[in-house]
Amino acid sequence: MIYKVSYVVLGGGHPGSIKTQTDQPRVGDRVRLGPNEFEIVEVQRMMPERDDLQFLHATVKPLTQPETS
Repeated sequence: MIYKVSYVVLGGGHPGSIKTQTDQPRVGDRVRLGPNEFEIVEVQRMMPERDDLQFLHATVKPLTQPETS
């Protein structure tokens, strides 16, 4: 199964990301978006799966301070 995951960061301190991955994200998992690490706090299915493709929305919270350029 391929997952297209929209990651949205709580508090808006990071722009988030859209990632294509083969592992299904689960609450409590950690994910790296750029140089920053986040914990997944919520996962929602955006639409029914089709063939081997699933669209998901994941809300994450920062584990580290966002790095600034």
